[in-house]
Amino acid sequence: LLGAALLWAGAGALVNLKYSVEEEQRAGTVIANVAKDARDAGFVLDPRQPTAFRVVSNSAPHLVDISPGSGLLVTKQKIDRDLLCRQSPKCVISLEVMSSSMEICVIKLEIKDLNDNAPSFPTDQIELEISETASPGTRVPLESAYDPDSGSFGVQSYEITPNDLFGLETKTRGDGSRFAELVVEKSLDRETQSHYSYVITALDGGDPPNFGTVELSIRVIDSNDNNPLFEEPAYTVSVPENSPPGTPVIRLNASDPDEGTNGQVLYSFHSYVSDRARELFQIDPQSGLITVSGAIDYEEGHVYELDVQAKDLGPNSIPAHCKVTISVQDANDNPPLINLLSVNSELVEVSENAPPGYVIALVRVSDRDSGANGRVQCKLLGNVPFRLQEYESFSTILVDGRLDREQRDQYNLTIQAKDNGIPSLQATKSFTVKITDENDNHPHFSKPYYQVIVQENNTPGAYLLSVSARDPDLGLNGSVSYQIVPSQVRDMPVFTYVSINPNSGDIYALRSFNHEQTKAFEFKVLAKDGGNPSLQSNATVRVIVLDVNDNTPVITAPPLVNGTAEVYIPRNAGVGYLVTVVKADDYDEGENGRLSYEMVEGDRGFFEIDQVNGEIRTTRAFGENAKTAYELIVVAHDHGKTSLSASALILIYLSPALDAQESIGSVSLSLIFIIALGSIAAILFVTMIFVAVKCKRDNKEIRTYNCRIAEYSYGHQKKSSKKKKISKNDIRLVPRDVEETDKMNVVSCSSLTSSLNYFDYHQQTLPLGCRRSESTFLNVESQNNRNAGSNHIYHHTFTGQSPQQPDLIINGMPLPETENYSFDSNYVNSRAHLIKSSTFKDLEGNSLKDSGHEESDQTDSEHDVQRGLYCDTAVNDVLNTSVPSMGSQGPE
Repeated sequence: LLGAALLWAGAGALVNLKYSVEEEQRAGTVIANVAKDARDAGFVLDPRQPTAFRVVSNSAPHLVDISPGSGLLVTKQKIDRDLLCRQSPKCVISLEVMSSSMEICVIKLEIKDLNDNAPSFPTDQIELEISETASPGTRVPLESAYDPDSGSFGVQSYEITPNDLFGLETKTRGDGSRFAELVVEKSLDRETQSHYSYVITALDGGDPPNFGTVELSIRVIDSNDNNPLFEEPAYTVSVPENSPPGTPVIRLNASDPDEGTNGQVLYSFHSYVSDRARELFQIDPQSGLITVSGAIDYEEGHVYELDVQAKDLGPNSIPAHCKVTISVQDANDNPPLINLLSVNSELVEVSENAPPGYVIALVRVSDRDSGANGRVQCKLLGNVPFRLQEYESFSTILVDGRLDREQRDQYNLTIQAKDNGIPSLQATKSFTVKITDENDNHPHFSKPYYQVIVQENNTPGAYLLSVSARDPDLGLNGSVSYQIVPSQVRDMPVFTYVSINPNSGDIYALRSFNHEQTKAFEFKVLAKDGGNPSLQSNATVRVIVLDVNDNTPVITAPPLVNGTAEVYIPRNAGVGYLVTVVKADDYDEGENGRLSYEMVEGDRGFFEIDQVNGEIRTTRAFGENAKTAYELIVVAHDHGKTSLSASALILIYLSPALDAQESIGSVSLSLIFIIALGSIAAILFVTMIFVAVKCKRDNKEIRTYNCRIAEYSYGHQKKSSKKKKISKNDIRLVPRDVEETDKMNVVSCSSLTSSLNYFDYHQQTLPLGCRRSESTFLNVESQNNRNAGSNHIYHHTFTGQSPQQPDLIINGMPLPETENYSFDSNYVNSRAHLIKSSTFKDLEGNSLKDSGHEESDQTDSEHDVQRGLYCDTAVNDVLNTSVPSMGSQGPE
């Protein structure tokens, strides 16, 4: 016993055990304690039963077996690996055992080879005839030695004794076997010596190696001038499996320039071509044609090597040799074979309380074909609460759902095995699963999952759906009442959304649903019977809130210019040529967003469109006299109850310069999208940097102003004799002294002209570059329509100590105090307290925040507008209280 490898498969029902043993062990040799190793690996055994497990599969029952009582794996007779597996590189005996709980244990026993056989030749003497004209380097294949051992214990090399005129070179065939070629190393002279005797020795790879010998007798003969010569020294061909007799395989040709019988070539197989190869193939001696002569089965042999010699009819002829390797192509001629491993192969019993994953039966599927033809996929047919789990060498059938005998007491399962061949072959096997009864009798819903679809803006109290549960018990134990399991929907109790009638199971809506707030929600309904204690079960109800069809499809491909796209195709385009692909987007959901494409007008006789993917293809070829331009009007429409659509005009031009094999439409469209997205991102990035730098510069310019500079500038300006109309962009309020920190400074920022100002009715954000700690901005434009005339401009600087006013700067010049400009007392109020209060700051800070809901941005915009109204009202109230106390310039 060399060793054992234990592997626990994660399925919980499979244990793999691997052992190895050398061949030639006597009968009764204990290989391993399978019961102990399986238990250590997690295999569950019932100690109360006399037989811990039973063997359900054994590939070599005459060689090994497992003792039922002790669980020991023992040999039943001496194992000869060379007889069991011949020269296969790996020799494995497979056993499968199953416990009473349907757990599986797979045992792999590898038989190790011993170097117990020596190479041997098929004959005691090999006789060869070689012409004296054979030049050095001439090769003659010799018969191979055979060693029953496999791998390195097989034949590895050949030797010749003595090696004065001839040498040996060991070659390897495609199947791994090795043979020797006799190589002429020196020139021969029949007159000097006409006969040579040598000893050929074949050695295996053992330590020390075993060997076998054969006597080689070489006779040197005269030969004609020219020898046959094959075109190639080796040929490789393939032949399909199940080819009928007479199917040609390959025609060989060996040329001989001699005339008469000296140039007449005969073909034959070499003497050491196997008998099986001679049964399957034959060669015509005159033509050299190799044909099929027997039933070729890929499962019996994959590769055959034929050594062919060509010899002329002249005296002293030297035959030419070549090797033909024939590969058999597998055909899918073997259907899968299904074997059900259970106590009763026709009926399987399982309790209705069996949990998911419980094994009810084992299935072994085999296919003698190889490759894709031998790869088998199994599945269970029908909608049954069972599933099939596939392993390397077998499959298991597991419980995959809740079983209820009161609902269904038996199932007819059908296993389908299908290979991957072309065409594929399949097999089916059916058996019955009987559900044994358990005392559960819970209320049973007609289905475990309910779904109802309702459009948004429904009426509160509307009926949604009904759930129903049945209990096979009688009396109070069979009376069912319903209730909703407490849960949360968007942080709100589900009872605020729906209600249920406890007797009928009818579910009603308690509120009007909003698709933008809640697209769908789920809750569970509990059904309880009247027993004591009561048994219960639940079902899931999903409510889907539908959106309305309010989005029109937008055609995105091909690119449209004023609703038109131009497409060029080759004039020699054939039928089915892909002209272009029409793509459209629809932001609606479900049927409202599912699009279909059709052609409504134009040259529809030449083209067709796929309604699903929008591919436009040609339906006929274009002749030389065909027109060069075609028009199609393509419509993309959704599937809403009120269908919305978009159309495009497709102009198709025939171009002789294009190749019909070229199709660059999809590549160009993707490239355009990539370039467009990259350009937009770059432009936005540069714009943001430009705006930030400009606002920062303007902010610095604003801080350089003070009242004295403004007054000085005004004193040196010429007063205009004509009154100029003042606009809101001309007004700038600046502080008199930097030290007056309690003042509220109303100034203008250059960015205010291009963006809505702070406390505007529509937006309450600071412009870029303006810092809140330096200035606070008031936009009076939105108030002009509600207060005094639009030309009445006002300003004021508020402090807690004096009614002193700031300078009013218009177009960079301070206004004289004698000018009469009216003040709107309803809007110009003291904001000093409002600015410093935390409440006012919270309003500012929250204006850009999300409303706290998961809905669209429109809700947040409305929320911000309301905040703006609150801010304006607060500003008006505070300013109204301050203007009367400080006075104003100009009449009302």
